[in-house]
Amino acid sequence: MTKVTRGEICDYIGYTRKFLDYSENEEESKGKYAMMGKELSEMTLEELWELFPIFLVEHNDEWKDSYREIENFLQTILSDCHVDRISHIGSTAISGIWAKNIIDVLVEVSPGGNIGNVADIMKQNGFIVMSVDEQRISLNKGYTKDGFADKVYHIHLRYTGDNDELYFRDYLNEHPDVAKEYEALKLDLWSKYEHNRDAYTEAKTDFISKWTKEALADAVKNKAELMSRNDKR
Repeated sequence: MTKVTRGEICDYIGYTRKFLDYSENEEESKGKYAMMGKELSEMTLEELWELFPIFLVEHNDEWKDSYREIENFLQTILSDCHVDRISHIGSTAISGIWAKNIIDVLVEVSPGGNIGNVADIMKQNGFIVMSVDEQRISLNKGYTKDGFADKVYHIHLRYTGDNDELYFRDYLNEHPDVAKEYEALKLDLWSKYEHNRDAYTEAKTDFISKWTKEALADAVKNKAELMSRNDKR
């Protein structure tokens, strides 16, 4: 695993500040697409990647507040739906590591519900559908034709139990050394795939799969040990 030196971290911090301070290049990029007058749905994939680059920032404790804010909002608008659980997932839910300034949220819908109906309600409340299949729907909030809004959310609609991300999140929070490996990988990939979100995501797949399997195995082992202790009582 590639190790990131303090000097390299400082370079990334400077690079991140360039985005946060609205650098001249970003302003030119925003201006170019704004002048074109295109809606997001009219932009090519390359234009979207240019407008919404991969960029990482240091861990921010305010991400917890942003999650609670969107959780409360979702609980309100989905109060009549068959939602079993809402959870904070993704790198912003892992302590102490750099991440995209985007809050990922998992919404688990009971088998008696319909994720399509839940998605319709969310669309009526300002969310945009990113992808759809029979068992999963992804939506976002905070993507505009002028770039990222102040707060950006990715919502992952699933049926209850389709939640491996929870195991990955918990495992990395319990194993800071693995979390730091993940951070180093993400920082390395950021420099390679700043304007290619698909490649950035794909390049993380093996790491995530490896440690998710480890997390699931741990969960099974811990459950078996708990049952064994209970049987001896």
